[in-house]
This record gives sequence, C-alpha cells and structure tokens, in this order.
Amino acid sequence: MRGVWNWIVTRTADYGLPKQIELIDIVQILLIAFFVYHLIRWLQNTKAYTLMKGIFLIGVFVIIANVLKMQTILWLFGNIGGAAITAVVIIFQPELRRVVEQIGEKNPLSAISFASGQEENERFSDKTINELVRASFEMGEVKTGALIVIEKTITLEEYEKTGIPIDGVLTSQLLINIFEHNTPLHDGAVIVRNNRVTAATCYLPLSDNMDLNKNLGTRHRAGVGISEVTDSLTIVVSEETGSVSVAKNGRLLHNLNQDQLREQLQTLQVKSAERNKKIRLWRGRGHNEDKTAE
Repeated sequence: MRGVWNWIVTRTADYGLPKQIELIDIVQILLIAFFVYHLIRWLQNTKAYTLMKGIFLIGVFVIIANVLKMQTILWLFGNIGGAAITAVVIIFQPELRRVVEQIGEKNPLSAISFASGQEENERFSDKTINELVRASFEMGEVKTGALIVIEKTITLEEYEKTGIPIDGVLTSQLLINIFEHNTPLHDGAVIVRNNRVTAATCYLPLSDNMDLNKNLGTRHRAGVGISEVTDSLTIVVSEETGSVSVAKNGRLLHNLNQDQLREQLQTLQVKSAERNKKIRLWRGRGHNEDKTAE
C-alpha cells in the first residue's frame, strides 16, 4: 500500500501538485465538483452533452497516454489542445451563455430562511389548478392551440417583456378567450405567476434538441425550449390533434389525461418540500405560537 502511495505522490509531483492536502485544497475540490456537477446536469438536456462525453473519453485517453509515456500522442494533444478548447467555446457559445445565466439567477442564500412560519406554502391555489386543467382540455376538444408557461423559482420577466401585459386573475374563460382563433392575443405564449396571468403573446426560445419527435410543431419546441433554460412548467395544447402535453426540465410528457395534468401541476404547486430543505436561522413569533397551540 505504501508503494502505491509513493507512486501517486511521485506522479503528482510532476504536475506541481501538493504532497500534503490542506483544508483549502479540500474546499477547492468541493467548489470545482459543485460547478462541474451543475454544468453536467444542465448540459444533459442539450446537444452539447454528447460533445462532453466525447471530451471525457479523450481526457481518459490522454491520462492513459501520460501514464504509459506515449510522448508522440502527448505532443500532439499539447499542440492542438488550446485551439480545440477555443473552437469548443465558439461553437457552443449559446449553451455556455445559458449556463452562466442560470448560475447568475441562482440565489446562494436561497437555502437560508429568516422568515417566520407564516410564509406562503403554495405558488397557486387549487382553484387555479382546476381552471388550468379545465381550460386545457376544453381547448383540446375543439383543437385550439395553446401555450401556457407557469413560473417556478427562476423569473420569466425577460419573456414577459416580449408580450402584452395582462395581469388578470387566472380563469378558464380568460385562457380560452386569449387562445381563441383569430383573436389579437392567440399567437404566442401566456405566462402565469401565482394565481394570475401576467402576459400574453410572449416569444419563447425554441429547443434545438434533435431527439424530439420530428412531427412536433413550433409550439411544442417552444415549450421544451423554455423548460431548458428555466425551471418552469409549460402546458402545450396541440392545434392538430388536441392532445395536452407538459414540458419541464427539457423533456416533453405527451398526451396526458386530466388526472395526469393535475398531478404535474400539484408537484409545482406546493413549496413545502423546498421549504423543509432550508436552514431556519430564526422562526420568530410563529414558532412560539405553534408551541402555544400544541
């Protein structure tokens, strides 16, 4: 065992790595692992994921070549490595830009809550869920196309600005009237925040995922596209077939029934699961009131 350790120390010394691991080294490793994890998790739903797997295999090959002292291969990769990295950055600039945007939108203090127990437990009410389900399937019956984006934690204000402000209480009648054929607001997406329709005729980014069914139209690709760059949930009603689909996390759940759609909305509705993961530094008066009630 000591011989193996000595061999590792000898090999790492060639790269200027420390022979003794200190606390700061562990912190650096954890930070790098955190960013790499989120990068891979995001790229998993994009065309760049295949490229990442190829780069990983090449990296393994280079490590093996270095261990076996294959000087010609190492010289070759050493000379083309810098140009290859630059080419990757240029080719996948849109994907890398989205990664940086998502990192910027994450709140590092979101896991810490200073609020009391009185905070809201739901993003929207059960009535809103019923109205969304009713509107979706009533439009599906008459084959009225619809695109409804429901905001979660990442703000959709950037996409709201591309549409027309509504700021109305969400009802099935309002949604049906918005997407009615030949009406001024029927083209584009509707954005929902809490229990209100905030904007209509909004433009969404189209997904370039080549694994999507070729028969899917622009409306479905837009639904998947917005789910790739945000954590929103999108209801898509097909104008051709009247089927109801849900796009989230870069994936499309196709041809749902009413119960399945309601279940998807309920997973988005409740904040309790997320709230329980937070570190409460101070519960304040609400905590004392809970004890008194007991």
